[in-house]
Amino acid sequence: MDKKGIVISSRIAIGISACCMGCPVRYNGKGRDTLATMGREKSDFKWCPVCPECMAGLGVPREPIHLTGGDGALVWTGETDVKNRRGQNVTEDVKFGAMACLETLKRAGITAFVYMDGSPSCGVYRTTLKTTKRGHPPGIFGSLLLAQGFFLIPAADMQSPLKWWDWRRRLLAFYWLKNLEINSKAELYDAWSKLKFLFQELDSVWARAMGRDLAGLSRAPSEAFVKQFKAEALELLRKPSTVRRITNSLWKNYAHYRKTVGKTVDAVNSPDFQRNITTIAKELVTMERKAHEDEVLFGTSPVLYREKRRTAVKPDALAAAAEADTPAEQ
Repeated sequence: MDKKGIVISSRIAIGISACCMGCPVRYNGKGRDTLATMGREKSDFKWCPVCPECMAGLGVPREPIHLTGGDGALVWTGETDVKNRRGQNVTEDVKFGAMACLETLKRAGITAFVYMDGSPSCGVYRTTLKTTKRGHPPGIFGSLLLAQGFFLIPAADMQSPLKWWDWRRRLLAFYWLKNLEINSKAELYDAWSKLKFLFQELDSVWARAMGRDLAGLSRAPSEAFVKQFKAEALELLRKPSTVRRITNSLWKNYAHYRKTVGKTVDAVNSPDFQRNITTIAKELVTMERKAHEDEVLFGTSPVLYREKRRTAVKPDALAAAAEADTPAEQ
């Protein structure tokens, strides 16, 4: 088995709620650029901004909308309606806008989306703005994204160096595995070997059970087995990790790196070092770079994006942000 990490050179296309990319398309004519903190790393991806409410023809500015009861999924079954602040029923308009955005994402080959939580259209786990409840989550468009199995990233997490690092590494692994063809036992084992440390971090119980299933294979896996493996693995990769698990995984794989290469990395601190999440993000980015340079699998972040013309790995926006004296975040 190849002991190196996985490098992809194709830019991943990511959909995003247009208001999260700075477009002034919210009901009040405002927007917020949640990608500004990414710096140069923003160009590592292709972005496709969409706004269901604009595509619905509601215009800017517009009356805010709300779900009259239940969640966005019930809009599609005809069990609840969407109304604006004046009480006008805009259900069919918003459904049209949501479907138009979904078709746009599909044409662009997108399977990941950065969404604005709190929105009655794009919200996934929250459709509440400030103290105003706008129906139960998910929103109208958010329910479509969930049903289609998109890799969903909350826009608020783009502001945290560590949370974005966690989303990014899982997104890259998700993209690689989703597009990977597995036709033999050897190919299945290789995919598992590349991602198993990440799986163990995210859900050790599932990883142990899957490891036993793979060890018990006596012949080439059936198509059904491979399909089930990928479905469960992709679902797991959608779920965020925790600071504690990320840090433990960093040290576990750093120990493997030191044993394999025979050298240390000064930027990686000892386990008892009091660090904030920005410092942890800097350590992780440094380890990604060093492991790639030394051709060692860094199981904490096994899949990296690198441009074909890039011969050396440059620190990205996470490392640059970590240079600042950022206070600890909860």
